[in-house]
Amino acid sequence: MRPAGSNSYENENIPRDPDAALELLMNRYGSTVMRTAYFYTGDRHLAEDISQETFLRAYRKWTSFRGDSSVRTWLTTITVNVCRDKMGARMFAEQPTDPVRMDRGRTISVEEEALEKFEKSEVLRYVLQLSMPYQEALYLYYYLDLGTKEIADAIGAPEGTVRNRLHRAREALAKVMKKEGHGR
Repeated sequence: MRPAGSNSYENENIPRDPDAALELLMNRYGSTVMRTAYFYTGDRHLAEDISQETFLRAYRKWTSFRGDSSVRTWLTTITVNVCRDKMGARMFAEQPTDPVRMDRGRTISVEEEALEKFEKSEVLRYVLQLSMPYQEALYLYYYLDLGTKEIADAIGAPEGTVRNRLHRAREALAKVMKKEGHGR
């Protein structure tokens, strides 16, 4: 373990001062936090609340961040934990929502946006038929581009469990897609 204030976040050019870091964190990772919260909740207003809570927790804990993971993974971990706190048992009863459907506030052409939404939504439609642990693993791996170690850190599970979930999720996804005529 590294001591608090290690240079991990310095490599990401984030200041040690919590006030200065907060603005940079929100600008750099705000959309990732928001999309992740929206994936878990399916409610834009709740996702906004969760995003605010995530950055508030990050601000409070910034000086104790050890740099054992990337800042992005650390914020994803906080986001997942806030979602679990807010959603409780409901989180595993309700289906996550396609974060592509949420307005991301960036300017892209209508054609590009429609194609992107269709491609991601089409696959996500099948992903959402899987159990929540498989959905979570696939979302964090493919939509947020986190590695298995980062996912393990974010969800508080052993890395072997994450690899196993990804493997089983891919198999289950292939079966669902094949059953509906979209597989190989």
